[in-house]
Amino acid sequence: MVHIRQLIGSKIGLAVCSLAALLGAYLLIYHLTHVTLLLPYLILLACPLMHFMHRGHDHGPGKGH
Repeated sequence: MVHIRQLIGSKIGLAVCSLAALLGAYLLIYHLTHVTLLLPYLILLACPLMHFMHRGHDHGPGKGH
């Protein structure tokens, strides 16, 4: 399994990041209407991801982070 730090510094990682940037630019230039229609759903889908990244709501006093 490749670690993310190894991937970012490699030629393959640079190619993947470049491809993702080009794809994002293409979507914003030629399909802006579709992107704006999906934006509310993308924001709602980001909520569970952020909840997972913050490990739930157990941030009370006396709890380790």
